[in-house]
Amino acid sequence: MTYIIKGSNLTIEDVVKVARHNEKVELHPEALGRIKKCRAMLEDKIQAGEIMYGVNTGIGEFSEVVLNDEQVKDFQKYLIYNHAAGIGDPMPIEHVRAAMLGRINVHAHGNSGCRPEITQTLVEMLNKGVTPWVCEKGSVGACGDLAPMSQIALLMLGEGKAYFEGKLYPGKEAFAKAGIEVPGLQARDGLATINGSNVLTAMSALFLYDANNWLKQAEIAAAMSLEALKANMKPYTLRIHEVRGFRGAVRSARAINKMVEGGDLKEGKIKCKVQDAYSMRSTPQVIGAAHDALAYARSQVEIELNGVGDNPIFFPDENMQLSGANFQGTPVSVPMDMAGSVITMISVLSERRMNRLNNPALSVGLPAFLTKGAGMFSGLMLSQYTADMQIVEQRILSTPASIQSIPAAADQEDFVSMGMNTALKNNQILDNAYGILGIEMMAAAQALDFREYKFGNGTTKAREVIRKYVEFLDVDRPLYDDHNRMKALVKSCEILEEVEKCVGSLEYTDPEQVCND
Repeated sequence: MTYIIKGSNLTIEDVVKVARHNEKVELHPEALGRIKKCRAMLEDKIQAGEIMYGVNTGIGEFSEVVLNDEQVKDFQKYLIYNHAAGIGDPMPIEHVRAAMLGRINVHAHGNSGCRPEITQTLVEMLNKGVTPWVCEKGSVGACGDLAPMSQIALLMLGEGKAYFEGKLYPGKEAFAKAGIEVPGLQARDGLATINGSNVLTAMSALFLYDANNWLKQAEIAAAMSLEALKANMKPYTLRIHEVRGFRGAVRSARAINKMVEGGDLKEGKIKCKVQDAYSMRSTPQVIGAAHDALAYARSQVEIELNGVGDNPIFFPDENMQLSGANFQGTPVSVPMDMAGSVITMISVLSERRMNRLNNPALSVGLPAFLTKGAGMFSGLMLSQYTADMQIVEQRILSTPASIQSIPAAADQEDFVSMGMNTALKNNQILDNAYGILGIEMMAAAQALDFREYKFGNGTTKAREVIRKYVEFLDVDRPLYDDHNRMKALVKSCEILEEVEKCVGSLEYTDPEQVCND
């Protein structure tokens, strides 16, 4: 398959296919036509001596400095040199590839003013597997992700570094090995390559894809714990959630019902309390709120993926250029701060259920800390410590980055989004979330092994997959290997895939289907 880049309809799933699974891309002929038309207008304006920000002026605090014809030729090169000022470890390749895809999609609108050779070189880089080496840190999310995008733009000069076929090369050598010509940078080309929030948006797109899969697994874990704790399943009746009206809650209740279907608990054969604790009874409302938050974040990220994040913006049909602030990352960083915080919230909910599994006063007859030999053995006592530590780290990371602006550039850039901080910390939050959920699943599987009634089809399948990787804890053993195996298992989505083969999809994306099925 080849993804056709049009400047519109780019989805998070498309980003995953190209960035993570190396799907080929192609620029739509109409998009290429728009890019050429815009460039022709720009060159006419340059010939006419019209003053244009970032073309024949400096940038930022130097925007009032007008460049002469000789300076215009070299300005784009020095612009990229100056802005390639990041720091730290290299970004994952999929983040850089996703950012390049997003930038191509911006160019496809025909409002950026760069030469078509620049856009086509980015296309070639994606298709031939040349990925720039880019530092993780340095962007403040306005004027776009300048530092990391500049390390991508260095390749346009035959400089910088890039990965090709698993090895890191100097940029010019990577291009030569891949058979890509170095296009160079002419007027406007450099700024048109870097002046948008493409990296933080790309990272957010990949995060949202993974976070949605994690939330579905949170519902699997919840179902396992609910069956082990002999929960009252009436609070999961769809009508309760339909009359309130939140789509996420309806979706979550439906998913958990699918998991427990076919089991004795769902069929009312197991005695249960009239009302359970909130961590058991309100799971659909809480996970549902997270679903709704991610849905909103997705809508904002996909707007940005398909919008013109650039400055200045050129309008060929009106023969006009306007300078503004469409590079500002705040429309993405605000919902993504929320997206990270709801993953933390669901992790807390997971740990509270795990606590009930461990605590003999709350576990409805399960042995203390899920061990046969309490006293001699401590069972899963310390697993809870490990989950708690990760949750505290998540809580620290859940402080919004979008309120943390620090002025820069002599106060010309006196409010910035800090959206890259949001994207980086969200990935840390999710990394911890894999471990926390894995620990709940491990505890739930242990608890289920003590029960002697029939479990739901989904729960049974989930426990079966877990037992391929983690044995029943008969006597105490070092648990770090089990924890790490469970974390990797959740991250791999193997449990989710096998459960969905068994019970069907846990996700409903059609709003009418969510509310009316």
